Amino acid sequence: MAPSTMKQWSVTGTDKDFDGLVFSEAPVPKVGENEVLVKLHAASLNYRDLIIPKGQYPFPARFPVVAASDGAGEVVEVGSKVTKWKKGDKIVTLFNQGHQYGPMDVAASTTGLGGVLDGTLRQYGVFNENGLVRAPENLNCLEATTLTCAALTSWNALYGLRQLKPGETVLVQGTGGVSIFALQFAKAAGARVIATTSSKEKAETLKKLGADHVINYREDPNWGETAKKLTPGGAGVDHIVEVGGAGTIDQSFKAIKFEGIISVIGFLGGAKTETSVISTLQNICVARGVYVGSKELMEDMIAAIEANNIHPVLDKEVFDFEKAKDAYQYMWEQKHFGKVVIKIP
Repeated sequence: MAPSTMKQWSVTGTDKDFDGLVFSEAPVPKVGENEVLVKLHAASLNYRDLIIPKGQYPFPARFPVVAASDGAGEVVEVGSKVTKWKKGDKIVTLFNQGHQYGPMDVAASTTGLGGVLDGTLRQYGVFNENGLVRAPENLNCLEATTLTCAALTSWNALYGLRQLKPGETVLVQGTGGVSIFALQFAKAAGARVIATTSSKEKAETLKKLGADHVINYREDPNWGETAKKLTPGGAGVDHIVEVGGAGTIDQSFKAIKFEGIISVIGFLGGAKTETSVISTLQNICVARGVYVGSKELMEDMIAAIEANNIHPVLDKEVFDFEKAKDAYQYMWEQKHFGKVVIKIP
């Protein structure tokens, strides 16, 4: 039996920065007839989690809300009408609880964990039975918790609109969670990968993870043209996972192949750019916004993770639950490589 109370971290608003993260005791939620109670064992952070308390998040949010979208745990109780889960099942959370199949719609965009709905930085959570996905058998809970947002976003970038094919070229930017997952998924699919970074140390790690070419964007500010020259026949990159925003989008258009896809998933470098929608015509390409992905895509991704024995790259620092605020600051200061994970007792 679950206890009657638990500890949790909540975002109380957008006016106190990370001081708006509050650690408190709360009642363990009751299970409805179509719901499941999960004992959460781990959560992981995304850039999105950092900007919610800073008031910079462009999607719906409400306050107070239990923080974070990414969670892995074990089913401890099921509602009377639940058919998909039983006690003891290992699960990971679905980012947008309402995004089950097909394209994103307005209704599903308002069901994000840790934004509109209570998230995963708590010891226990109640979720609709459709808001959970089976955890991969080859991953432990610290690894599995990283799949909800960053992994699924990168999978959607590579498979959501037009599926990546063996022999195609993928460009990833930097060493954040989405970029590293995209590198791993692309290599598993038999694609070539070009990665960008500003650090010689990180360049070596990217090569060890399978990157075929690594470009230092500080040393080569015109890296888009360099990347294009590295592709077969200099035709350009098939898929670009665009995380930088204003700092990188102009170069992405220089690197893209005719009919290639630029998946825009972030704005780390700011949200203003000289590039306009006309650039898609000038470069005969598709630029699409990606807002994580559906349960259907997530199940496909987990099947691929198991088949290829892919293991997420975790940062060397794993944070204790009581130190969650330190994890936010650590990631904000860009001290991490790979996913920042928080253990939940």
